[in-house]
Amino acid sequence: MRGVWQSRGYGRLLRIGETGVDQFEIGDACYLPPRDTAGQTEMDSVSYRFFRMLPDGERAIMQLLRGDTNVVFDRLPAMPEICIEEAPTDPEFVAETFLDMFERHYAFFDRRPPDHETRAQRLRAAITPGMDDAALWDALASYMDGLSDSHTKLIGEVNGERRRVQDGLGETLPRMRASDGGETRWLIGLLGQTLESLGDSAHHTGRDRIVWGVIDGKVGYLQIFQMGGFTDRDDFGSDAWAEAELAEFDRIMDEAFDAFDGMDAVIVDLSNNRGGWDQIAKALPGRFTDEPYVGFTTQAQGSQLAPFPHVIEPADGPRFTGPVYALTSDVTVSGGELAMLALRQNPRVTQAGQTTRGAYSTPLAKRLPNGWLVELSNEVFAAPDGTVYEEFGLEPDIDLQPYPPSEPVAGHWKAVSALAELARQK
Repeated sequence: MRGVWQSRGYGRLLRIGETGVDQFEIGDACYLPPRDTAGQTEMDSVSYRFFRMLPDGERAIMQLLRGDTNVVFDRLPAMPEICIEEAPTDPEFVAETFLDMFERHYAFFDRRPPDHETRAQRLRAAITPGMDDAALWDALASYMDGLSDSHTKLIGEVNGERRRVQDGLGETLPRMRASDGGETRWLIGLLGQTLESLGDSAHHTGRDRIVWGVIDGKVGYLQIFQMGGFTDRDDFGSDAWAEAELAEFDRIMDEAFDAFDGMDAVIVDLSNNRGGWDQIAKALPGRFTDEPYVGFTTQAQGSQLAPFPHVIEPADGPRFTGPVYALTSDVTVSGGELAMLALRQNPRVTQAGQTTRGAYSTPLAKRLPNGWLVELSNEVFAAPDGTVYEEFGLEPDIDLQPYPPSEPVAGHWKAVSALAELARQK
């Protein structure tokens, strides 16, 4: 593997030598980004790992996290001449690098107008030689106005203050964060209500990420708040982390699905799922099938590769193959939406609730020459038939309001109870 490798899509160039790996950002320019700080996000903290060599020895597949989309790298004969160890940090160079990243890699201008060129003209008009960091930050942030994409962010430090630009959080979360007591009080109320309603059958586990139990002895209930974080490991992205996370998830699911044996139906509550690791998002629907099937596909902007199929494999442990009702809302995002997209390919699954957020892409994390971080949506996730739900989300088969403005706590269990009653009637 020693040598120089360039990715198809993603804008990565790896220089692999005896002492380790250097990851360059490559586009119109090629530079080794500053790494004087720890990763600013989870995706900024992980590195590519070798997965396998393709037969000709001139191409290799690498992954950021186990089970993610395969990223194809081509071997280069030498470092490209444009590649430099340290890039300029003047406002003009930073802004042009920022624009190049979006033009090459952002996949959804057609769904989140205006187009790149309109945004780029707005940014270039704001750039002046010698402008300070605060003015440069405002100019870059103006480019992102109206994207409404929760996977696309600008993160950095300006004059000692950590800043973040991100929108597209739907309606429910901003409303609850602005309410009396904020999001924390809301979540505490929801959790307390759920545990009380499940009674003696309630299990609150996986470091508070999972709740499961049985409703009236006839309907299984499983709520997952996050696709990962079930262990207290701090080595995110490592093989040991991945093995521990999957093992703990499987242990919890084995216990829950043993209890669901013989139930009339199971309710999978993803209405407050904030996303996470795609491997968990694929493991969940594997508990509801006896046959493998394609849950969704991914294709990276600019990769010129065919869509990559993500196969849902039946779980090795206990499974449930009766009727399933999945509850969603506009809080359901990212890995939660991937799980729902895969579940929808199962004819025994009915989606209820509200339309999901519409943000699927694994964030592509890229460092600007001055150390600021850009994350953007570069992967197109699609149903097996090619339908893309980015921006628009997955619409439910049964319309319910899990978090109505008038009763955002009580309304949740009313929605769950309505699904339980529907399951009993059927």
